[in-house]
Amino acid sequence: HWSICSVVKRRNGPPKNVPKPRKPRKQRWPASKRNRRRLRRKRRNRPPYTRSTSPSTPKTCVSYLARNFYNLKYVALVLAFCINFMLLFYKVTTLGEDEEAEGSGEALMGLGSGLGSGLGIIETGSGGGEGGSGDGEGGEEEDPLEKVHVDEDFFYMEHVLRVAAMLHSLVSLAMLIAYYHLKVPLAIFKREKEIARRLEFDGLFIAEQPEDDDIKSHWDKLVISAKTFPVNYWDKFVKKKVRQKYSETYDFDSISNLLGMEKTAFAAQEANEGGGFFSFIANIDWRYQIWKAGVTITDNSFLYSLWYFTSSVMGNFNQFFFAAHLLDVAVGFKTLRTILQSVTHNGKQLVLTVMLLTIIVYIYTVIAFNFFRKFYIQEDDDGEEGDRKCHDMATCFVFHLYKGVRAGGGIGDEIGDPDGDEYEVYRILFDITFFFFVIVILLAIIQGLIIDAFGELRDQLESVKEDMESNCFICGIGKDYFDKVPHGFDTHVAQEHNLANYMFFLMHLINKPDTEYTGQETYVWNMYQQRCWDFFPVGDCFRKQYEDELGGWRQLRLCG
Repeated sequence: HWSICSVVKRRNGPPKNVPKPRKPRKQRWPASKRNRRRLRRKRRNRPPYTRSTSPSTPKTCVSYLARNFYNLKYVALVLAFCINFMLLFYKVTTLGEDEEAEGSGEALMGLGSGLGSGLGIIETGSGGGEGGSGDGEGGEEEDPLEKVHVDEDFFYMEHVLRVAAMLHSLVSLAMLIAYYHLKVPLAIFKREKEIARRLEFDGLFIAEQPEDDDIKSHWDKLVISAKTFPVNYWDKFVKKKVRQKYSETYDFDSISNLLGMEKTAFAAQEANEGGGFFSFIANIDWRYQIWKAGVTITDNSFLYSLWYFTSSVMGNFNQFFFAAHLLDVAVGFKTLRTILQSVTHNGKQLVLTVMLLTIIVYIYTVIAFNFFRKFYIQEDDDGEEGDRKCHDMATCFVFHLYKGVRAGGGIGDEIGDPDGDEYEVYRILFDITFFFFVIVILLAIIQGLIIDAFGELRDQLESVKEDMESNCFICGIGKDYFDKVPHGFDTHVAQEHNLANYMFFLMHLINKPDTEYTGQETYVWNMYQQRCWDFFPVGDCFRKQYEDELGGWRQLRLCG
């Protein structure tokens, strides 16, 4: 039977006029009143169609500049090197009398074009002595005009230099904007954190008062009473904590006035009432804005970026200003930055030592002005009297600072010899004591301060680098303990005790609500609030725990 049916099917083929199966339709709700109401409610609550808009253009540009801040610094440095390289092709040409007579108009045009590009004709002098007035009686000839220009073979460099100067100014402006939006908020956050910690733990301006010469703390007092403080710092309830902590010991009202906290919520509601432009101006926390501006202006890095941009703008009028931008090499590289820090590390001692040096030189100036004036008269080649270097106090003081301090043997090398003079003994004492106190002692102290500061900073960097490479930052266990296993220390630092994981955990606690903390998180948070770092596993790690457990099992086995 099956064989016959199969043969018939093969001969006749598939049956014809058989309807194809329909695709299953999507199941729909029946058109009842309840379902229609549900659909209407769903369409009514659906948000209106809006095109997906990207972030605003200014914010996008600022974010892009902030992300590429260090790349902009390298671009500006490369442009500065290129500009200074092109300046090497400029030369000075002296305009002769015939050129001045023939082409005074061309010279003036060259001057105008030179001012536009920062280069051109420079008048080096208008005459010397009293005869420079041009009356012709005993007067000296005027100095010729000099023109700074590029050689004709490299005429295109002037135009390239202008374009490079404009690009450098644009990059410098972008650097300034990027620094203001990238680094200034971080500096404000650090300052607010420092103020909040000193308020909470040290009782600044409540339990203790800063010193009179502590200008920084007195300036921070301005922002403590600001209503919006803190803005960048994460702990917005620091004022309430401070008042709650110190109100039992100190006056509640004085603490509230110091912190700028309203006693009731009614006064705060009155301040927010109203509208319009004047209300907007009145609601601005000017106290906080003034403090923020002061912190920004006193930021050395911001001042450096501002000076960098100003010098770049001035370089469009005179390209030789771009020579100062080459100093950014010392600021941009950490190794060279140590050299600059060695000068400012002991800045106060250095300034006081220079002040003492100036005072001692002034004392020697007074002695020379009263007793040794005749030795300061320099004779000409013809044997006639020349310049008198110590016949007025100002000239004598400048001469001692410029010549005496720079001379290897002191002021005695720059003035006349006292051979056979009635004041010869006193002159010898004058020269020797000047050499001993100024050259041997004070200048050596200044050099020693700079050299010692450089050595100290270098030792600090090397010690920190060596400590980070030889010990774990979290547990403090040495590298030798982990290197019993190949790559043990690297594995431990990267996986077991990774500093980034601990920082992430602290940021997790800062952003997580207090009511959702676990027991372990509450313990760590309380210790972090008290600036206690005992939750770090100092001297302990997983490997050490496993070794202790294995050692215990071995002892049990031996005893058993």
